Amino acid sequence: MIRQFELVDRVRAYDKNVDEALLNRAYVFAMQAHGTQTRASGDPYFSHPLEVAGILTDMKLDSDTIATALLHDVIEDTVATREQIDELFGGKIAELVDGVTKLSKIELQAESVRQAENFRKFLLAMSNDIRVLLVKLADRLHNMRTLHHIPKPEKRRRISLETLEIYAPLAERLGMHVLKDELEHLSFGNLDAEAMESITARLNFLIEESPDLEGEMVAALQELMDMSGIKASVCGRIKRPYSIWRKMERQNISFEQLSDVMAFRVVVADVDECYRALGIIHGRYSTIPGRFKDYISIPKRNHYRSVHTSVIGPKNRRLEVQIRTEKMHAEAEMGVAAHWQYKQETEKVDGTQYVWVQELLEILEHTHDPEEFLEHTKLAMFQDKVFCFTPKGELISLPRGSSTVDMAYAIHTEVGDHCVGAKVNGRMVPLRHQLQNGDQVEILTSSAQEPSPRWETFVVTGKARSAIKRHIRQARYEEFLSLGKSLLEKNAQRNGLDLTPAVLAEAAKILNLNDETALFVAVGEGSLAEEKVLEAGFPGFEHNSSGEKLPSVHENWEQVSKGAGPISGISAKAKIHMADCCHPVRGDRIVGINAVGKGIDVHSIDCATLAEFDDKPDLWLDLGWRENSTDDSYYVGRLRLEVINERGALASIAATASKSGGNISNLEIHDRDPECVIMVIDVDVRDVKHLNEVSRALRVSRVISRVDRSG
Repeated sequence: MIRQFELVDRVRAYDKNVDEALLNRAYVFAMQAHGTQTRASGDPYFSHPLEVAGILTDMKLDSDTIATALLHDVIEDTVATREQIDELFGGKIAELVDGVTKLSKIELQAESVRQAENFRKFLLAMSNDIRVLLVKLADRLHNMRTLHHIPKPEKRRRISLETLEIYAPLAERLGMHVLKDELEHLSFGNLDAEAMESITARLNFLIEESPDLEGEMVAALQELMDMSGIKASVCGRIKRPYSIWRKMERQNISFEQLSDVMAFRVVVADVDECYRALGIIHGRYSTIPGRFKDYISIPKRNHYRSVHTSVIGPKNRRLEVQIRTEKMHAEAEMGVAAHWQYKQETEKVDGTQYVWVQELLEILEHTHDPEEFLEHTKLAMFQDKVFCFTPKGELISLPRGSSTVDMAYAIHTEVGDHCVGAKVNGRMVPLRHQLQNGDQVEILTSSAQEPSPRWETFVVTGKARSAIKRHIRQARYEEFLSLGKSLLEKNAQRNGLDLTPAVLAEAAKILNLNDETALFVAVGEGSLAEEKVLEAGFPGFEHNSSGEKLPSVHENWEQVSKGAGPISGISAKAKIHMADCCHPVRGDRIVGINAVGKGIDVHSIDCATLAEFDDKPDLWLDLGWRENSTDDSYYVGRLRLEVINERGALASIAATASKSGGNISNLEIHDRDPECVIMVIDVDVRDVKHLNEVSRALRVSRVISRVDRSG
């Protein structure tokens, strides 16, 4: 463990204004508070906050942050209180410690709800002071480094998934790539050990095949810079297995097609020399089309700046070169921590200065369900970006695959709510049009427009999705309120009853509802019959079941919403057929086409066949999957594989699919040549997530070079 004086010396080495008394008090208090507590490894518990503090000293953070790291678990795991921290260390430290502390003492039914509530509180704290996030990231990094001591595999997997979906993207948003890479690497090993092992083996083979390759490339680039009179330092690095796997999955390419397994950095003095070095490299080596990115001219959202280019380098090797200044390099490695300002009295750093924090706060404002908030937060953080411009030249960053509606909501919620169309590069496009890098987008609005439920089928940003859902919920609430009130009043009138506010209040009380508004909504949505309300409000009233049956406006709605089938938007008795042209599976975005006399054909939203029905809107049905359906069915997902033509390939494919829980129910061979075979397989899967798991497992197989979803 780091000793007390060693910790103080570490901070003093980079901060002449170190508050030694504060660090000494925090060290002693935390050590005494944790006492004889131990970790899963058997080490004293105090070793954990001490290691977290050590990680933050590597980032050269201020005394308040280091003290917070030492104290970050005392409120949650010991008898120490927030009031004690406030009294002994001041309000600033107490606020930081409380921000990092999880809501573990609040009893919540579901683990997912607990996680969502924790993150909601955490977001509010880091928006007030970003140092909360820095301590939390260091805390998570040390926990991941020691995760192997936890005996339960399911717990290791849950923690790793949370790290990959929340904390690694947060580190990326702060530009802390070194920390992000390690979090991803540690998580990947627990989540998909087989893929990790496969990619690691390929990397080791690459290194063994050409052990001097990295050194030769560095020497060649260094010599080129020296000959051109540019003072530069050149280094190489091998991409992490998770980054390789994610790129293979995202671009659907094989390991051999990657051009940046090994990347080289050329660090120069200033921006002018960045572009001069780029010209020299392009003058010597052939460039690879479409592989040039200028993040100096247009920085990434986390302020990352660099010029990336891919060339055919020495010995005809494909290689990526990143050119940047010393300052850019420091920011690329450590992000916000690289340019931390130390003062005599360290001030808090308001997290809302970061655009992405503002966006998450907007999602929090519009989303009241904790789990839905967490889902939208992951959407907002965990996606690649495209950069688009408004007509005034303002740059807006969006997830790849974003539509013009996503762009509208990125500008402002009001713009999104009222958008009716868009012009991209001066040309009218539909609202579902996917935006590309460099597009100039003009959003057209109308005060009469409202968000449509169909927008949910193509928007990808958490902000757009949460705003649309909020509007739909509000619209349905008002619709149910009006319908329920109308149904009750008509029923009471037919039975000669006077439905006064006092009667409604009494009925609501008996039926355990808050007020008459909740009563109307329950009747309108079909969860409460009008007769039950009348029986509660008028003692002695009996509905005459032998008389004429009263018409129910929502009878069909009840049948649809409470049907046994897995698909919503159609009657439970309707005949449905999963279209052979696209093979939709549970979880896909789907629509229905009413095939007269045959039933309903269910298609995935991007099925090419749907173009045949563009001029027949009356045949279209807006469908979805029931979230709470007890659906044990298996669906047929179709995959197209490019397979190396060698003995045993088919057996390897079948074994890989089976290991992922998929069953190959049909197989066709379309093209065969001495090197490659095109196979189309039908796989029985539970849902689209299961199909993606099978696809990922196949994609990292040595005998498969490409996997595509097929119709």
